[in-house]
Amino acid sequence: MASSSSSMLLSLSLLLLLLPYITSSNIIIIPISHLPKNPHPDPYQHLSYLANSSLKRAYHLKNPQTTPPHSNAKIPLFSHSYGSYFSIPLSFGTPPQTLPFILDTGSDLTWFPCGKNYQCVNCSTYLNNTAKVKSFIPKLSSSSKTLACLNPKCAMVFPKIQCPYCKLGSKNCTRRCPWYTLPYGSGDTGGSLLSETLHLPNRRVPDFLVGCSIRASDQPAAGIAGFGRGPPSLPSQLAIKKFSYCLLSLLFADTNKSSSLVLVGGKDSVKKTKGVSYTPFVKNPEVPGRGHFLTYYYVGLRRITVGGRSVKIPYRYLRPDKNGSGGTIVDSGTTFTHMPPEVFERVAGEFEKLTKGYKRAEEVEALTRLRPCYNVSGIETPTFPSVTFHFKGGAEMALPEENYLVPAGWEVLCLTIRGDNLPMISSGPSIILGSFQMQNYHVEYDLQNERFGFKQQQCN
Repeated sequence: MASSSSSMLLSLSLLLLLLPYITSSNIIIIPISHLPKNPHPDPYQHLSYLANSSLKRAYHLKNPQTTPPHSNAKIPLFSHSYGSYFSIPLSFGTPPQTLPFILDTGSDLTWFPCGKNYQCVNCSTYLNNTAKVKSFIPKLSSSSKTLACLNPKCAMVFPKIQCPYCKLGSKNCTRRCPWYTLPYGSGDTGGSLLSETLHLPNRRVPDFLVGCSIRASDQPAAGIAGFGRGPPSLPSQLAIKKFSYCLLSLLFADTNKSSSLVLVGGKDSVKKTKGVSYTPFVKNPEVPGRGHFLTYYYVGLRRITVGGRSVKIPYRYLRPDKNGSGGTIVDSGTTFTHMPPEVFERVAGEFEKLTKGYKRAEEVEALTRLRPCYNVSGIETPTFPSVTFHFKGGAEMALPEENYLVPAGWEVLCLTIRGDNLPMISSGPSIILGSFQMQNYHVEYDLQNERFGFKQQQCN
């Protein structure tokens, strides 16, 4: 009973904090652009990098670390060998400081590199020769405040937080919200939580919860904008009802072209977008010790067809069970689509049956860790079997060839759907739909109506 009352008080406190933003019906548009070019000039090394980073990301999405009950708890963020290749600019502070952020639908907390002495170990491997990590400087902002332990927003990140020596309702307690550590892959980041002003086009958001990371390892030249389903995420804090984006093709990676992230609130969120196919979000599995499954966007993938032929997928992979094992998520931070070996072998096997006329490029497969790969030299217009994802409700995503085949050099094309080949994992989503498959798609997360939408279009 006491626990239920505490939860109600926390929910009421968070609602009161968000009231100033709930009434807004603004449509906010933010540009999306590519991150600095990957430093590998060799196309095989570049693809190997993308495949490896995507695999690390998939592993951590499937196997999030649990949060210990003590105040120095670690909060999983997952791999920063980010498969994601696009970023958005966000401005924090007074006066505003603008930094690049990776839009991440697989995590909740938004954080930026912070302070003049920000340390980033092994970050140069993800940057070009001239790029530097741009940091937010709290001392230059008159609106920057360290988050107090008793601040309800501290509980967004540390739900079981206890503040020793602080009495509920006390205004004199100076204890700070705990230091956060976000592990991912082989590295991590850490820092303190701030209350800061976020500046968006046509909108100013005071007291936004954001992480001030003073150190990190193995990460790109950007912060993270958490767009997951948890309380600390940017959509949750702003009471956004719907957000959408359109990812530029990798063909424009070396240009200054950009597309848009659109945030919608108020009455505008009720409207269906013309031409968009929708599928309902699937209820997130609630598993003790696996709270991060509540962050993900689960969708009801029902079947996959290759060349019009249905690939038989065991049901246990299509829907999460009581342990959180199974199901499909959409993730902006994973480059390629990932599947369990049993599912991948069936998809790839059907693909190979329909491409027997092409020569396999096995050396390229070994170098890039992608398969199957085909040598198409001398073929004027190579054609490949179609790949279509079929979702609950009848929505179908018929991928264009450039969304499931990637050039490896001038004469080879490789499939960008991967088998995990991961160690035995007790739970986690089985299938992860990656951002490569979403190129030149309008992708919509309708939070008010609990549905995922998509429409093929040119994003430039």
